[in-house]
Amino acid sequence: MRNGSTRRQRAVVYLGLGVGLALVAGPFLWTALSSVKPEQEIRRDPPTFWPQTWTLDNFAELFDRVDIGTAFANSTFIALVLVATNLLFCSMVGYAFAKLRFRGRNVAFALVLVQLAIPAIVLMMPQFVLIAKLGLVNTFIGIILPTVVTPLGVFMMRQFISDLPDELIDAARVDGAREFRIFFRIILPLCGPPLATLGLITFLGAWNNFLWPAVVAQSEDMYTLPVALNILNGHEATHYNLLVAGSVVVIAPILILFVFLQRFFIQGIATTGLK
Repeated sequence: MRNGSTRRQRAVVYLGLGVGLALVAGPFLWTALSSVKPEQEIRRDPPTFWPQTWTLDNFAELFDRVDIGTAFANSTFIALVLVATNLLFCSMVGYAFAKLRFRGRNVAFALVLVQLAIPAIVLMMPQFVLIAKLGLVNTFIGIILPTVVTPLGVFMMRQFISDLPDELIDAARVDGAREFRIFFRIILPLCGPPLATLGLITFLGAWNNFLWPAVVAQSEDMYTLPVALNILNGHEATHYNLLVAGSVVVIAPILILFVFLQRFFIQGIATTGLK
């Protein structure tokens, strides 16, 4: 009787997981399959899931209409710079909040938590005014500067570093090590999982960010991939075959990156209190 009940519970769990997988992976699979369909088939009513006619002309036309190479290079550069700055600065600030004692620490950390609740769109106008006054419109620095450090990154690193034993830091201080040496030689090597998680989240956010680069970048040579693909969304006609092909180009690097870092991502989420 117990074995039968266990099998039924397992079947229900597998059924729920299967439905969840279909809901999450279905749109991505449909996009990938639509990228190799001709536009007439994409617009067909009722729509077809599996391509009846396979073609790679969508990708050829996409690269002909849009400077994908420049946009891809811009997105890669911006994303990598933001990953590097967030890994360094967020971990440094997180270490300060977790292990250093200074006046106003709790108030400063509370302000970081408040920023997590503020929508990014609310800050966009004052940030753009500041970037414009600094003369950084249509520059990589103007696109990168507002997210060099993120509140989420600071929170994640602070949560993880808080669980590291204080005895390690005390022993290093007794041996004469200063704070920068303690951070780089002791703390940072122990932060592999949260750093991988933060790097993936930062890369994903920077890679998919559309609104801020669209506001700051005002020439095609500064466009990132999402902004460049918006050119295909014309006023007279929308080229769905090119949009889905462009979506595949945007999504593919993220999927590859997640496949290689998923173990660290899951471990990092589990050890920073974001369950």
